[in-house]
Amino acid sequence: MKTTTISPRIEIIDALRGFALAGIFICHMVEQYVGSGTPEIHSEVVSAGVVDKIIEGFIFIFLRGKFIALFSFLFGLSFFIQMENGAKKGKAFGGRFLWRLLLMLGIGYIHSLFYRGDILTVYGFLGVILIPFYRLNTKWVLVFSALLFLGLGRYIIFYISNGAHLFLDVDPLDIGASHIVEYYDAIKNGDLLDVFAINSWQGHLDKLNVQFGIFGRGYFTFAFFLIGLYVGRSGFFKDISSNKTFIKKTLIYSIILFVVAILITAGAFLSMGKNFSINTWNAMIGFAGYDLINLSMTVIYIIFFIKLYRKESIQKWLLRLAPYGRMALTNYILQSLIGTFLLYGWGLHYLGVILNRYVFIIAILLIVIQIILSKYWLKYFRYGPLEWIWRSLTFFKRFPMKREQE
Repeated sequence: MKTTTISPRIEIIDALRGFALAGIFICHMVEQYVGSGTPEIHSEVVSAGVVDKIIEGFIFIFLRGKFIALFSFLFGLSFFIQMENGAKKGKAFGGRFLWRLLLMLGIGYIHSLFYRGDILTVYGFLGVILIPFYRLNTKWVLVFSALLFLGLGRYIIFYISNGAHLFLDVDPLDIGASHIVEYYDAIKNGDLLDVFAINSWQGHLDKLNVQFGIFGRGYFTFAFFLIGLYVGRSGFFKDISSNKTFIKKTLIYSIILFVVAILITAGAFLSMGKNFSINTWNAMIGFAGYDLINLSMTVIYIIFFIKLYRKESIQKWLLRLAPYGRMALTNYILQSLIGTFLLYGWGLHYLGVILNRYVFIIAILLIVIQIILSKYWLKYFRYGPLEWIWRSLTFFKRFPMKREQE
């Protein structure tokens, strides 16, 4: 692909971000905003019917891991856009981006007090590591991303730890473990301060285990950051109509990878028979295979989104996601506040009570409402509320909020 620069605002990117945010919200709602393991009784209640089990299976196969990967890809792409825009103005943006990440960490930490599964703190931390990659040769960006997708980070950690958790001495598969029961009871029956207390420190240790232990979510996320950086350099989204051959080849390779990854994953886990254990190299290979499944499916989703976007009759509908995506930070945090209020003990107390089918429907309705409100808001304002605060603090400057102030 031809190397070029990217314009500051490309609507398909905003629409893709909205698409990713919608998928993430559906996952979080069906997971009932637990953000951790759950006691067995929880699954028995929320998946009581056939429809509930189908929804749970649908989420696991088609949504979980794929939409957060898409969101991570877009974070890497946005990183490139911001760095490149700074370079075009003759200003190095690395220091400013670092400050922006520190602000994200602060926003993310406050958000994590409400919801343990917060991703902003992870992005803030990994984003710091991303900055030096901006000047790295494209070949090495792709090499690093490939190694991470193949499981290198996980393999190193497993070799060092032999599968033991790095930050909490617990069995990650023991759903009856005391720390899981304690956390579930706190969010189900505790008040807001109880939730804050258990999330303020223990929640982050639990997250570090998932992100940087043998499950390796952080390595997978960073690999998508790098792919976003690469795509930004390529100028792909500047003129998607001129990249038909690349799109076709990428789709074919992704389908091939999907098939191969399924074989790797199935082979690795089936080879263990009834003696399943995550503390084996077979399991590490199986986890890497599952990551490759998510990688291939995420790329396939992006390609099909682009193909649909190029059809004028469908494009106008997909563009409805653009305002929603432009306000991703505000909408993401608002989703957590609404979801935890609906489910947690400090709110309406429906955690472990309401069935999957109903939280799925609620998620869809809330997404539609947020899409409508985002369009209405941006008709009168230049930024979402949190986007405006974040931008103003980033540049130590009060940006005009209302459109008539421009």
